[in-house]
Amino acid sequence: MDVSSVLPCKGCILLTASLLTCWLLPTTTQVDIESLPPQVVEGENVLLRVDNLPENLLGFIWYKGVTDMSLGIALYSLTYSRGVTGPVHSGRETLYRNGSLWIQNVTQEDTGFYTLRTISKRGEIISNTSMHLHVYSSILTCGRPPTSAQLSIESVPPSVAKGESVLLLARNLPENLRAIFWYKGAIVFKNLEVARYVIAKNSSVLGPAHSGREIMYSNGSLVLQNVTRNDAGFYTLRTLSTDLKAEVAHVQLQVDTCLSIYENPPTSAQLTVESAPTSVAEGESVLLLVHNLPENLRAVFWYKGAIVFKDLEVARYVIAKNSSVPGPAHSRRETVYSNGSLLIQNVTRNDAGFYTLRTLSTDLKAEVAHVQLQVDTSFSTCCDPLASAPLTIDPVPQQAAKGENVLLQVHNLPEDLRMFSWFKSMYSTQIFKIAEYSRAFNSVIRGPAHSRREIVYTNGSLLLQDATEKDTGMYTLQTVDRNFKIETAHVKIQINACIHPSATGQLVIESVPPNVVEGRDVLLLVHNMPENLRSFSWYKGVAIVSKHEISRNIITSNRSVLGPAHSGRETVYSNGSLLLHNATQKDTGLYTLLTLNRRFETQGIHVHIHIYKPVVQPFMRVTDTTVRVQSSVVLTCLSADTGISTQWLFNNQNLRLTERMMLSPSKCQLRIDPVRREDAGEYRCEVSNPVSSKTSLPVSLTVVIE
Repeated sequence: MDVSSVLPCKGCILLTASLLTCWLLPTTTQVDIESLPPQVVEGENVLLRVDNLPENLLGFIWYKGVTDMSLGIALYSLTYSRGVTGPVHSGRETLYRNGSLWIQNVTQEDTGFYTLRTISKRGEIISNTSMHLHVYSSILTCGRPPTSAQLSIESVPPSVAKGESVLLLARNLPENLRAIFWYKGAIVFKNLEVARYVIAKNSSVLGPAHSGREIMYSNGSLVLQNVTRNDAGFYTLRTLSTDLKAEVAHVQLQVDTCLSIYENPPTSAQLTVESAPTSVAEGESVLLLVHNLPENLRAVFWYKGAIVFKDLEVARYVIAKNSSVPGPAHSRRETVYSNGSLLIQNVTRNDAGFYTLRTLSTDLKAEVAHVQLQVDTSFSTCCDPLASAPLTIDPVPQQAAKGENVLLQVHNLPEDLRMFSWFKSMYSTQIFKIAEYSRAFNSVIRGPAHSRREIVYTNGSLLLQDATEKDTGMYTLQTVDRNFKIETAHVKIQINACIHPSATGQLVIESVPPNVVEGRDVLLLVHNMPENLRSFSWYKGVAIVSKHEISRNIITSNRSVLGPAHSGRETVYSNGSLLLHNATQKDTGLYTLLTLNRRFETQGIHVHIHIYKPVVQPFMRVTDTTVRVQSSVVLTCLSADTGISTQWLFNNQNLRLTERMMLSPSKCQLRIDPVRREDAGEYRCEVSNPVSSKTSLPVSLTVVIE
């Protein structure tokens, strides 16, 4: 009988005694265990199927774990064809005569190692075999929102050019809806009402803030046509259900005047490289994705560092030969693709820094582009904590506009510093020197490349004021310590052609960084703080009420007062900016800065921040891993995360969809119908949000001919 039960027989007592007296004997036979299905979700059943079970056995035992043999699930006597349950048997496990273990209705607590031990008729251990079972959360979905999904709004596109149209797309509207309201601004106020939609009448009513360019749809979405700069800012969606329950959501419309400054766009796009993801953890992979390769390409070269030097060559790709050649700096973890992109696998902290792409066209014209690889070592435990951290530079903000100030913030400056120098180039030569600082004399000497807009700080950082397009490019910091050891770091800054809102003189709040990872800090940076202020206050939300006040700074008496909404993680600076430490998802939302001048006039401005959790690794399911030509197959990407984008990879490259392939609306399901031989290969799915991405384990698809 193949069902586990407590066995009331004296033979089983003898068997149990013989099994429990021989745990430390050597292993001699290789037994294989396979999980079917390979990935299992909470509530499903799984079979731990055993292959190559030795012959002439007395019995076998299943344990939960690897080393603690007191955690027995059950033992099975082949002599009596009976099973005996152990201390950790949950009532959901079934043993079979062939050694396999069936677990029903699995939970996440079932995750862990399982060990099978086989015993010979002489009472000796023949084999010990362990395998790891991972039970995925039942919240893993493919495009299905949670049952109680929150009302939200998405701007499509995220940033719109002047003169174009934008859709404010409403998501997760309540089912028992009575009416929908749109407001221009972050607060619900009648004079700011753009339009409302009444479900019972199936019609919309225009409000006082309607400009004649808005269209409201029955699904709650709002279209703004022929957008102007004045349309930028917050919009509020309010829903009212039949039980008079109200919900509110906000969205910030970004009107990018930079996108419309060229009546005639450039005829040829510039060669650029993008790091995907922007920051990668040690042990993961990163793709240095190339955009706008020249058409008449002859070869592509990759270098580790900011300069083109033969000893730093990672690899080259020769178009005519359709093949790549590794260079002196190749570590066997890099792959160059025909589109010029470079994949680095199993990233280490030593991979951090600049990489240079050089292209050579058939007319021998060369182009160069740089990219900086950021390696996140915050979760690494591999390395010596006493080892000195490398010299690094961060541009603040990451994306700068004309007229804005840019701080090149230095990290890990040597303690025994003698001097440091800044250069406006990737080369440390005298003609490119901006300034030199001497710690002994505590003085700064300007160089030939100083434009009178640079300020050098003693901590090594460089402030570039009133940035222009000519400031775009590479900057180099060179340090010299007491032992005359030289260390060099590079940084690249890009100054956009348009004027940053901070340069317009208007009160502006900027989130730095724009997308915040949970657990990190975010700075709500205030630009153009009014003069002659009496005080300013920060509030969590849009309502100017006492219980939502974070902090009030009284300038006339030079003191600050913490409010009820202060969590102990906020720091307010004299320039009005607010630093939020160790952000959590509960910090997501709107923040309001209210200023009061000496004439008792107030001005309020809002900013929205979103705190993202890094995504977890998805996993794939396939209807069958071996399919016939002309049949069909469905691959599904399951993820526990919401608000993600899904991308499909085939043989480590982006999947090129054909007319035989169809994606679900959320792109988490791929259907191939009919299947062809060229569809055979390795499939993966990648999920991402604005701060992170993860790729599933591969699934190999085999295509056979009937």
